Amino acid sequence: MKAVFLDRDGVVNKAVVIHQKPYPPANLNELEILPDVALALNNLREEGYKLIVVTNQPDVARGKVALETVKEINSSLQKQLPIDEFFCCFHDDSDSCECRKPKPGAILNAAQKHNIDITQSFMVGDRWRDIEAGEMAGCKTMFIDYGYNEKQPMNWDYRVKSLYEASKIILEKNNG
Repeated sequence: MKAVFLDRDGVVNKAVVIHQKPYPPANLNELEILPDVALALNNLREEGYKLIVVTNQPDVARGKVALETVKEINSSLQKQLPIDEFFCCFHDDSDSCECRKPKPGAILNAAQKHNIDITQSFMVGDRWRDIEAGEMAGCKTMFIDYGYNEKQPMNWDYRVKSLYEASKIILEKNNG
């Protein structure tokens, strides 16, 4: 089994960008699926990829958003898109958990649960934490570069402008 691991905010749905820094939507009213995401995910699903979201949601630990709100957003996305499962880390950096990206725990847990071959899989993200987690897990990495005003990833396999562009490359490699 192969998979495409996806960050949530900035990859599947639009991040709320303030001063060139991305933030998750605060509620369902702010949730907006990015253009061509449904098409990209459906195309990947047709080629046999599991679609798994791995997302850090530290605002829960920080008391800025309720756990229920994050679950509502994830549920809404799962109803609209062919996502197999969400693996969420609700911790902050100080918790030092294994599931918080850039650590690869969420990816590795998902791979074990779904019998996924990491070497045949991809991690698509828009932040350095996503790319580093994918790299540490052993995935090929695809960096959606929005030019955020923050630390940038050091290495990636592909640099793209959208999930749709990433999906085209993944499918090309799959069929090539």
